Amino acid sequence: MPLTREQKSSAVDSIVDLLKSTPTIYLTNYQGLNVAQSTELRDLFRAQGVQYKVFKNTLLKRAMEEVGGYEGLFDELNGPTAVAFSVEPATPAKVMKQFSKSANTELPALKAAFVDGAVYHADALDVLAALKSKDEIIGDVIGLLLSPMTNVSSALSSAGSNILALVKAIEEKAAA
Repeated sequence: MPLTREQKSSAVDSIVDLLKSTPTIYLTNYQGLNVAQSTELRDLFRAQGVQYKVFKNTLLKRAMEEVGGYEGLFDELNGPTAVAFSVEPATPAKVMKQFSKSANTELPALKAAFVDGAVYHADALDVLAALKSKDEIIGDVIGLLLSPMTNVSSALSSAGSNILALVKAIEEKAAA
């Protein structure tokens, strides 16, 4: 049964909200997964805080046009398309790789991904899975910022012990 104009408008509005609220989207081809596999995949995504939804390509394209900036994905909007919406850029790729390995399948296949304004194509799944999360990057930056302070502190304390040893040696020599 075809959607009414109102239903289409409502669907586009909900997609627009998702696009605006998540900086990362993955377009995937899920064709070939059975119901049990699809359910397992959705559960894995949900457990990681990723929304995984199937939309009509025309409605998804209309929403992307309304938001703007997604032109690089338009060529991939053909055939069965499911969309993973995520805040963390690497999470959908990690889930997809984990699922593919455990289910012994190549599905879902990455069609393209949009991460903070950059478009990644189907061959970039490994690159996307290797991206660090924001928390990991913040931890790395804090470690780099603390590293010079730690080095200065240990240099000062070791220099202090060296001076103390030198003073003691001079004192012992003078006493002898």
